[in-house]
Amino acid sequence: MIDLNADLGEGFGRWTLTDDDALLSVVTSANVACGFHAGDPSVMRRVCRLAAERGVRIGAQVSYRDLAGFGRRAMEVPPDELTAEVAYQIGALRVFAEAAGAEVAYVKPHGALYNRTVHDAEQAEAVVAGVRLAGGALPVLGLPGSRLLAAARDAGLTGVPEAFADRAYTARGTLVPRREAGSVVTDEDAVVRRALAIAVDGTVEAADGTTVAVAARSLCVHGDTPNAARIAARVREALEASGAGIGAFA
Repeated sequence: MIDLNADLGEGFGRWTLTDDDALLSVVTSANVACGFHAGDPSVMRRVCRLAAERGVRIGAQVSYRDLAGFGRRAMEVPPDELTAEVAYQIGALRVFAEAAGAEVAYVKPHGALYNRTVHDAEQAEAVVAGVRLAGGALPVLGLPGSRLLAAARDAGLTGVPEAFADRAYTARGTLVPRREAGSVVTDEDAVVRRALAIAVDGTVEAADGTTVAVAARSLCVHGDTPNAARIAARVREALEASGAGIGAFA
């Protein structure tokens, strides 16, 4: 059984990036931007309503406070401040999820915060402390072997490992930084092949050609990738044809 997640609600005002309607017909979990890297109250409310109508689980996609940089710039945020900001974002999304008759079911960091918590124990613990401060034992989605998943488990939360069908991997099992060429896989056939390898074999081909083991319960297809909705639909169709079960982890 594998979950399909995508980053949604990544718009602001009149600006839109993700095809939320189309993606919500494919994925089982929606990582909803909570206003710090993208998203505004109207966008959050709409995505939560659509997700609830379609039975898609709602997750808080928390980030550094970085609208201008889309949450992808490295930032130095004191742990106590980060804890409060994570809790604030979860609380904001919870209002709209509950108004739609649903709930915030999990938490996933975005962008620079996600990558920072792979190796930075202090920032990882601050994120987990924010989850606990927001209330509820929410699962935390992160990279296998990351400090974030370890911190979640240490705090009594469920750490859920995820993999990326459309991102390049290093031989160590981490993501190739976006500033490097080839960090995002845009060839649709390649994304489908990689998704199948992750879900069926538990492996992914790294940028240097080596095979890396990845134990993932959730598979991410980025909503801002060109033709993201079509790619996600192809990935789901291929997974179902392979006999893999598709279902939310939360």
